[in-house]
Amino acid sequence: MSASVLFDSPGPRTRARHRGYTVLTILVIAAIIAYAAIRLGQHGQFEYSKWEPFVTPKYIKAIIFKGILVTLQLALFSVLFAVVFGVVFGIGKLSEHAWVRWPCWAVVEFFRAVPVLLLMVLIFFMWGISRGDFGEFWTVVAALTLYNGAVLAEVFRAGILAVPKGQGEAAYAIGMRKSQVMSIVLLPQAAKIMLPAILSQCVVALKDTSLGYVVTAGGLSTVAKEIYNGRFSNHVPTILVIGAIYVLLNLILTMLATLAQKKLVGEKKVLDVPMVGAAEAKA
Repeated sequence: MSASVLFDSPGPRTRARHRGYTVLTILVIAAIIAYAAIRLGQHGQFEYSKWEPFVTPKYIKAIIFKGILVTLQLALFSVLFAVVFGVVFGIGKLSEHAWVRWPCWAVVEFFRAVPVLLLMVLIFFMWGISRGDFGEFWTVVAALTLYNGAVLAEVFRAGILAVPKGQGEAAYAIGMRKSQVMSIVLLPQAAKIMLPAILSQCVVALKDTSLGYVVTAGGLSTVAKEIYNGRFSNHVPTILVIGAIYVLLNLILTMLATLAQKKLVGEKKVLDVPMVGAAEAKA
């Protein structure tokens, strides 16, 4: 059903009203930004001393090597292991054997429910606290892997269920085994369907690396803490700069993901991954 059947095209008065709403919204946003700038200026947040570390080579080097590179390493390992975790437990939840399906369900639901910050602190005090930098780094990777892997397990499961049933039935009809049907027929098609959701979860994993400062694991948030807790006491400028770096990294990741999606899926609209309940009902 085309969109034009669902609602009428806006007339002259409606378009004028929409333009008024747009202008009003822009004015409100501009007023908020101006108010914030005035308040920051009144509290001396634009003084050179507050921004000095961001034009000093020593601190720029720390932001790049101890901040950005470590953040990217944390995100890379977390995403790779989370994808493996998601595939294993997503397929496990689709198993016809209850002794496989229910433990997988319990693991996925547990790690989806536990806040990633609490999970990180728990792993750190149970394992990482006595292992120095190695333990701090891999504590963050383990926590992000378990949380994001549990979310991806649901994405994989819903994606496989979204593949038309006839695809699997045709593969069984020509004598393929279940493992062949899953690996050769269903997963490749489901991967294209799931790609947008997987890439979105990669962005989430990159942002969640900021929680690593609670276990002093390095990364941008830890470098930020070292800067504003030092002699500068410049919390607002530091948060603005580090936040801008996170936004830039996520924009680059999104751009790369979009290019990968166009290359693998093409310009065609991918199938929507149904919600969990809908997928179960469809199955």
